Amino acid sequence: MEINTYKWPVFAKLSIILIGLVALFYILHVGQDIIVPIVFSTIIAILLNPVVNFLCRKKVNRTFAILLSVVATILLIAGLAYFIITQASMFGQSLPLFKQKFSIIFNDCINWVATNLNVSKPKIETLITDAKADGMDNSSSMLGTALLGIGGTMILILLLPVYIFMILFYKPLLLEFIAQIFKNDNNEIVSEVLQQTKTLIQSYLIGLLIEIGIVATLNSAGLLILGIDYAILLGIIGALLNLIPYIGGLVGISLPMLIAIATKSPIYALWVLILYLIIQFIDNNFIVPKIVASKVKVNALVAIIVVLIGNALWGIAGMFLAIPIIAILKVVFDRLEPLKPFGFLISDNQPEIGASLFQKRKLFFGKTKIKEQE
Repeated sequence: MEINTYKWPVFAKLSIILIGLVALFYILHVGQDIIVPIVFSTIIAILLNPVVNFLCRKKVNRTFAILLSVVATILLIAGLAYFIITQASMFGQSLPLFKQKFSIIFNDCINWVATNLNVSKPKIETLITDAKADGMDNSSSMLGTALLGIGGTMILILLLPVYIFMILFYKPLLLEFIAQIFKNDNNEIVSEVLQQTKTLIQSYLIGLLIEIGIVATLNSAGLLILGIDYAILLGIIGALLNLIPYIGGLVGISLPMLIAIATKSPIYALWVLILYLIIQFIDNNFIVPKIVASKVKVNALVAIIVVLIGNALWGIAGMFLAIPIIAILKVVFDRLEPLKPFGFLISDNQPEIGASLFQKRKLFFGKTKIKEQE
């Protein structure tokens, strides 16, 4: 008895995939208030799982071990947040001085443009006035967005401890649920994927924390030597922004340069730039390859794209979560045969120049040779 199997045309398959991707990204964007706290909590719970297991081996009650781990994490984060907020409040007291200094620099720039580019000063001032007016018109909407962002952050802070505790407490239930979803013949692959994902997240986050500590120390020490105000605050902010590939590094460099211009002579901004370039060189060539890159191998092109996608979907939280999520997906792709090409696309394993795979198949750009099989 013959069974007729219908083969879908290529355009139909691509259409279905495109519709599926649009639906997925729409759900991720609309449900970000629910999804983002769960993703953060899951990652932190996986990081805390070895601590809970260690306490349990020491005959500590499992519920108390989970509670102790969560409370210790909250206190650590709260201490860091308190230090940053304290430094930021001191920085806020100096804002009038910075505003006055930047006004002087801004007027000097206007005079330079008017003198050297033959643009009348009244015209420049008119353009600036119009830009300020547009900014005032949009201020109410920006304020509303900022308030919503603060409200979302507060909800995230309140939900994180609860989610982390629940995920750790119900870990056996969740693992059993995943095991029951897949067939028995796939249990081994699923178990390997879960194990690799857990190991990846734990090693990646630990390496990331070590990198943050080293970069923050180098930033702060260098800025202190240069005599830049708020050196420790700027050093920590620069290290945290460094988590966002490429984009965060540019912002992290610009902030201390602006402070140097406002509080000292412009030559200090150049020294700050040189300092951060040296630190970035050390980070990219010594710290990251030894500590972080060995855990998560994602090429630069994919890293930039996923960071931008994360920002479009979930804002700043999405930019920080982009690399861990794509690293987890790479582990899954590498274990599933149909998805291995996508895992290879994400990796930084650059093949030799010459398109060796196409050469083996006798396929060349501009000259194609295909043997039809009968």
